[in-house]
Amino acid sequence: MQKLVLSVALAVLLLAGCAGDRSKPGTVADGPSSRNISPADVHDAVPKDEPLARYGNHSPYTVLGKTYTVLASSQGYRERGTASWYGTKFHGRRTSSGEPYDMHLATAAHKSLPLPTYVEVTNLDNGRKMIVKVNDRGPFSRGRIIDLSYAAAIRLGVDKTGTARVEVRAIDVKTTRQSSVKVADGAFLQVGAFSKRRTAEDMAGKMIAAQLKPVLVEKSRGLYKVWIGPYATEAELEANARRVVELGYERPHKVDR
Repeated sequence: MQKLVLSVALAVLLLAGCAGDRSKPGTVADGPSSRNISPADVHDAVPKDEPLARYGNHSPYTVLGKTYTVLASSQGYRERGTASWYGTKFHGRRTSSGEPYDMHLATAAHKSLPLPTYVEVTNLDNGRKMIVKVNDRGPFSRGRIIDLSYAAAIRLGVDKTGTARVEVRAIDVKTTRQSSVKVADGAFLQVGAFSKRRTAEDMAGKMIAAQLKPVLVEKSRGLYKVWIGPYATEAELEANARRVVELGYERPHKVDR
């Protein structure tokens, strides 16, 4: 009897990530959040060493008559395919790993990566990229390789199109930990240097509007330089540099005050 209960519980957790089948007749419709979220509001997941989730890593497992095998390791994983997203229908429900699904966080569902795994997802249609935490199973629709949270879909520009061509690359947590070493006294990113203060202040205003703050305007050698920061780690510097590029500006460079 105990084995039967555990099997049923496992099936429920696995199907929690089955967002790819939300279009079936008779099911509750999925949709976007009622919150007004912009790409700048969505931050990368921060990779960290975590033990395998207690649930969601059973292998092989079967969903809708098809059997899937969980990879022994995420190391070296890289794949291109189609991404989709899921939202309100699953918000608050348990994911396959047992964590509650929060559509406003940078997470995703994947059929075979160990739970949890951190991956970098690149939208091949627009060049946007971000890091998400894979903590759920799915999508189980044919031809799709990853199901993004609603927030991640906004950041990557998939919320309007519904699907997109993506590349998914597993993050080596050990390498990322090394890149998260603290920067002495903090460091800034210079997003522009201008001969006129008004032009620099306009740029500073755009950074503030995109929630890239605090912002400083420093005068040095006859130029007004716009800095954002300080950031404590190399990982923070890289994440915010990518956000500046996503806003359509040239990649900023690191400066020490």
